[in-house]
Amino acid sequence: MSLLDKFLPRKQKTLYELVGQEKGTRQLANTFYDIMSTDPVASELLALHPQPMDSIRERFFEYLSGWFGGPPLFEQKYGHPRLRARHLPFKVDQNMIDQWLHCMNKALEQEVKSSRTRQAIQQAVTPLAQHMLNCPH
Repeated sequence: MSLLDKFLPRKQKTLYELVGQEKGTRQLANTFYDIMSTDPVASELLALHPQPMDSIRERFFEYLSGWFGGPPLFEQKYGHPRLRARHLPFKVDQNMIDQWLHCMNKALEQEVKSSRTRQAIQQAVTPLAQHMLNCPH
C-alpha cells in the first residue's frame, strides 16, 4: 500500500467484482439454468421457457452483468430491461416466483463462496422476483 492509498477513500467492490466478474457472473447464470433444467421443483418454471435455452442463458448473463454493477451488456443490446413488462405475457404467480427463487438460491449456494455476497444478492433479488407477480391467484 502506498502512502497515497492511506488518504484515498476505498472504492467499495461491486457485486460483479465480488462474484468473479464476467466468468463468475456467466457461471452463475448457467448454473441457474442448469438447476432449472434438472430440479423437479422447477418443472413448471422450466415448461415456460423455450428450448434450447442458449439465448435465454446469454440474456440472463447480460442482465446480471449490468445489475451486479458490471458492463451494462443487456441495456446496450436491448435497451432498458423493463423486467415486469417483459414478463407480462407469462403467468407469473407466487408458485413461479418461488420456483425461480429456489433455482437462484441453489445457484448462489453453488457459485458464490462468500456468505455475505450471497446474502446481499438474495436480499436484492427477492423483491425483484416478487415484483414480477402478475397473477396473484
